[in-house]
Amino acid sequence: MSEQTSRAVRIHANGGPEQLVIDTVSVGDPGPGQIRIRHHAVGLNFIDVYQRTGLYPFPMPLALGMEGAGVIEAVGEGVTHLQAGDRAAYAANPPGSYCDVRVMPAMNVCKLPDAIDFETGAAMMLKGLTAQYLLKRCKPVEGLEAGDFVLFHAAAGGVGLIACQWAKALGLRLIGTAGSDEKCALARAHGAEFTINYRNEDFAARVKDITNGQGVKVVYDSVGKDTFDKSLDCLRPFGLMASFGNASGPVAPFAPGILGPKGSLYVTRQTLFTHITSRERTQAMADDLFAVVEGGQVKIRIDQRFALTDVRKAHESLEARSTTGCTVLLP
Repeated sequence: MSEQTSRAVRIHANGGPEQLVIDTVSVGDPGPGQIRIRHHAVGLNFIDVYQRTGLYPFPMPLALGMEGAGVIEAVGEGVTHLQAGDRAAYAANPPGSYCDVRVMPAMNVCKLPDAIDFETGAAMMLKGLTAQYLLKRCKPVEGLEAGDFVLFHAAAGGVGLIACQWAKALGLRLIGTAGSDEKCALARAHGAEFTINYRNEDFAARVKDITNGQGVKVVYDSVGKDTFDKSLDCLRPFGLMASFGNASGPVAPFAPGILGPKGSLYVTRQTLFTHITSRERTQAMADDLFAVVEGGQVKIRIDQRFALTDVRKAHESLEARSTTGCTVLLP
């Protein structure tokens, strides 16, 4: 048995960034189906904020962080796809990636191709796998084909910039929204065909203009409360409203009856973790992501880097929506 210690960012109560503390925890050997990984970089995501505030409740104390990349130190019994010394990256439950070393389930941990560095690996797994399932698995009832219009909110964020590039590679005509002209320009530079600054434009009216009154086949929305109602008005008949986050707060309850007059619409609430419930699915999605990153169709933009000890500052920036692209913590 080899015990070692690790710094781990945890909260002992829900609240603001001031709740984030660096604890020293002991880390043992991996059990059956587990691995021990030493992180070189850790990804930051909005889901971390939801867990910290208590929107997504967890028992305390809670170690935060859903993605990371580093080197496998040891593997437990039954783990065959990884071995000690492998470079690896993951997006996975349970949380706990904001640390130096951890023991965790091996199921969602993937071998990282040599061509992809650790920072990129840590920044791209949760956001890249999210973009993958949205564009490839979360489709409107009539399907998605090259030439179809889609609307993507928060297009200059971590998931957004990956989705802009991937949608372009698939031939989709992506309309991206963002909260500033700079962010709109960034989304266009990454493949969005049209952008809308929702702070000074009515995005629903503009979507109707762009699509000649037809509307889009699908809206991908991680913003939540502020964009949900108007997003329904952007959809063409039988269109799909795919909600996958709530950066502005949770969506209010609504009457399903409104979906009929708006065009017999479909609404879904998606989460990555339903899509990666098996080793095979996780690997297939990761292989798809690795292929577009290695092939250059998708470039992972890391615009913010923070030391692990500056985690409070990192969370403040994320919540103030002053970040673009991806953010990583460096242990």
